[in-house]
Amino acid sequence: MRFAVIQFPGSNCDMDTVRAIREVTGAEADLVWHARKDLSDYGAIFLPGGFSYGDYLRPGAIARFAEAMDGVRRAAEDGRLVIGICNGFQILLEAGLLPGAMRHNDHLQFRCEIVPVRVERADTPFTSGYEPGQVIRLPIAHGEGNYYADDGTLEALERRGQVVFRYAGENPNGSRNAVAGIVNEAGNVLGMMPHPERAVHRWLGSEDGRALFVSMWRAGRERQLV
Repeated sequence: MRFAVIQFPGSNCDMDTVRAIREVTGAEADLVWHARKDLSDYGAIFLPGGFSYGDYLRPGAIARFAEAMDGVRRAAEDGRLVIGICNGFQILLEAGLLPGAMRHNDHLQFRCEIVPVRVERADTPFTSGYEPGQVIRLPIAHGEGNYYADDGTLEALERRGQVVFRYAGENPNGSRNAVAGIVNEAGNVLGMMPHPERAVHRWLGSEDGRALFVSMWRAGRERQLV
């Protein structure tokens, strides 16, 4: 399976993501400029962290109109894997590929640290390498990671099991229900604020992100994605 990592002006986790994919799975991973519309060659697509377009207006509000997002939408509709990390999660929300919105952290400070995160589901193509209820350690680095959804949307997310990652212990940003990551109803689009690509080697402080990349690689093979 081939992986694409979309590069927007202002992305700063793109090469970290490419390296993580290659080092953990050995798979082919390409850095793809945001103006490319056709992403049909890829079975999995990453929207990386950073500050796309300088976070003008709102994080992800301009990137949602990038030409590559047409390919991202088609990939999601086709059942291919799509994951947005940090700013990538914000872009998926702005594009309507996931429900809800991001607000400023409730303490109005930028948080950059390794935090405990609980894996709520281990039956998705992104989490099959974990155990349900497992608490892992992943870095966060954001000023607007406070996930918000109205009561009805939040209740539906919980009822349908779409909350995949949840902050364990202290809530670092005020996110409702301590949400750290959610999937769409089909389960093939994931948005998460913590950075698994920064947790693939012990010397980074944690290697708990490795299982996410392995899970995606295995799911791609099983589903015979591109």
